[in-house]
Amino acid sequence: MDLLVFDLDGTLLNRQSEISPYTRDTLRLLAERGIAYTVATGRTLHASRDVLAGHGFQLPQIYKNGVVIWQPDLEDYSHTAFLTQEEIQHVLEAVLAREVTPFVFTLEPGNRHAIYHPPVQNSVEEHLAQEFGKRSDVPVLPIAQLPANADITNISALGEPGAIDTIAAAILDEANLVAYCGTAIEGRGLKWIDIHHSDASKGGAVSRLKEELGVKRVVCFGDGENDLSMFQLADECYAPDNADAAVKTAASAVIGHHDEDGIARFLRERFELPL
Repeated sequence: MDLLVFDLDGTLLNRQSEISPYTRDTLRLLAERGIAYTVATGRTLHASRDVLAGHGFQLPQIYKNGVVIWQPDLEDYSHTAFLTQEEIQHVLEAVLAREVTPFVFTLEPGNRHAIYHPPVQNSVEEHLAQEFGKRSDVPVLPIAQLPANADITNISALGEPGAIDTIAAAILDEANLVAYCGTAIEGRGLKWIDIHHSDASKGGAVSRLKEELGVKRVVCFGDGENDLSMFQLADECYAPDNADAAVKTAASAVIGHHDEDGIARFLRERFELPL
């Protein structure tokens, strides 16, 4: 079996963070042909469910850049890689030192998800907190309410590029942490950072799925730094035209723009699906 693995934002999804009608029909054609596909995204399960619903995503799915693998048939997680207390403390200190608000993502008993944060420090962070609540359909709560039995999947922040770069540099000495950064959609001249355990990566999670599903070949699609780990193990890897320069360099080929159904058009040609 071959397995197609899609990143979501900037790759399979359009500018409105939706699966377009053309891409929807392409997924249907893939399913009818028995071509297996899944997702590997930096999003949480809850921030992805509505987007993926009704589009044939039945196989295990990779969320939070490989921190967790969701099994739709079991309605449960089969793999997790959480931050330790020491790592959490290190990250929080690094973020707060730059006067940036950390957003702490949790997985709690009963597969409950939540996001916790200290008081926001500006209107951009306030907007971000509101957007987290809208997009992920999970509670966004004061950090004082963080329960002791919560597992931390990742810590994210948004701020000026200099501050975000300093935060990333501050955790380089922590062997078990990895940080991804990028230009923020939420505001011009801002960067985001997402930090999680180094045992978690899209590449590691894809390798696990390849073994568990008996996959012979993996074909990956992605646009950002967090996709490079799965590009390294893929038999083929493709970057949309809007991808980061490093991702384009690592790709087998650069294909169409994510907002022009680039992945779907490539798939129809590659698998000789009706155009």
